[in-house]
Amino acid sequence: MRILLCNDDGYFAPGIEHLARALSELAEITVVAPERDRSGASNSLTLDRPLSLKRAANGFYHVNGTPTDCVHLAVTGMLDGLPDMVVSGINIGANMGDDTIYSGTVAAATEGFLLGVPSMAISLCSKTGEHYETAARVASELVGMLERQALREPVLLNVNVPDVPWEQLRGTVVTRLGKRHKAEPVVRTLSPRHETVYWVGAAGAAQDAGEGTDFHAVQNKQVSVTPLQIDLTHNAQLSLVRGWLLQ
Repeated sequence: MRILLCNDDGYFAPGIEHLARALSELAEITVVAPERDRSGASNSLTLDRPLSLKRAANGFYHVNGTPTDCVHLAVTGMLDGLPDMVVSGINIGANMGDDTIYSGTVAAATEGFLLGVPSMAISLCSKTGEHYETAARVASELVGMLERQALREPVLLNVNVPDVPWEQLRGTVVTRLGKRHKAEPVVRTLSPRHETVYWVGAAGAAQDAGEGTDFHAVQNKQVSVTPLQIDLTHNAQLSLVRGWLLQ
């Protein structure tokens, strides 16, 4: 089995080191990740300049681009053939609800999925990252399951793991994405040169976090596994917009 690993925190991040160490026991691992932190890069591709691919001392490859660039470059230009799987992470911080729209971690997995490869994004739900080994073990078990019995359809899984010791996990559940309140306003401040600058505000608190959502699962120390799709068509509004245009 051949697995391509990526993330959005950069090739030097502890999460991807834990992930590579765990999955190397199951498969041949290739790591292609951004050269720096690209959190929030979403599904952006770099089209205005060429990309460079370099190899670090630990054997990981890094690209001067986005997570999507990394997977696209690896799958379409670097590797000899399609990997059996793309795994993105381990992200430091949750990627639940609306976060998935902005997440570079999810974007890397999405690019693999778009290129025809079963893909998974995995995140550790905290700001401190105390139990990467828990998320790495979850990833290892899920990859092992997919290797033993692949799903009948192409799969893009978004996995969120509570930041607790393995023995404190209360199982794994399949969830839907919850929803957050709107983001906090931007923070306006002055730079050392007395120029007005803005920091993007914090994500909103959970709004739809009831039973069955990713928020609810993680809050209850359960691993959340959410199958994602790419089709953004709002099917319920097709007839509404069709009637509006005919007025």
